[in-house]
Amino acid sequence: MRIRRYGPDDFEAVTDLWRRARVQAFPEVQARLRYTLEDDRRYFRDVVLVKHDVWVVDHDGRPVAFMAIAGDFIDQLFVAPEYQRCGLGNGLLEHARTLSSTGLRLFTFQSNVGARAFYEKHGFVIARLGVSPPPECEPDVEYHWRP
Repeated sequence: MRIRRYGPDDFEAVTDLWRRARVQAFPEVQARLRYTLEDDRRYFRDVVLVKHDVWVVDHDGRPVAFMAIAGDFIDQLFVAPEYQRCGLGNGLLEHARTLSSTGLRLFTFQSNVGARAFYEKHGFVIARLGVSPPPECEPDVEYHWRP
């Protein structure tokens, strides 16, 4: 597995895998919000890329997983559905731990049972249960990891 910094040529592949992974992880939220591909690409370009360092995992020269992180905060960590359960998420978490050795934090939806199991398996503990800000307004969970 090779983890590298995001590059401009990754935009379409990363936003595509991000969208597909979100639809698989929480389809009811995606259906309710009705984000278009252009909405996703705009948000990724104007928010994710502006506020975070983005790291990509390649397979055969194509991005198949990515993580957006700012300091100790993992804002996005997604693996293309067809590459899940292959260790890519594990690798990205290990990389995040090298970037922020004092700890990490993140949020996920309470309904995202796959992500919750993944993070808990990797030593993240629930810090609080709440509700995500608009426009999602979904029950969420904040996780922390400390070395």
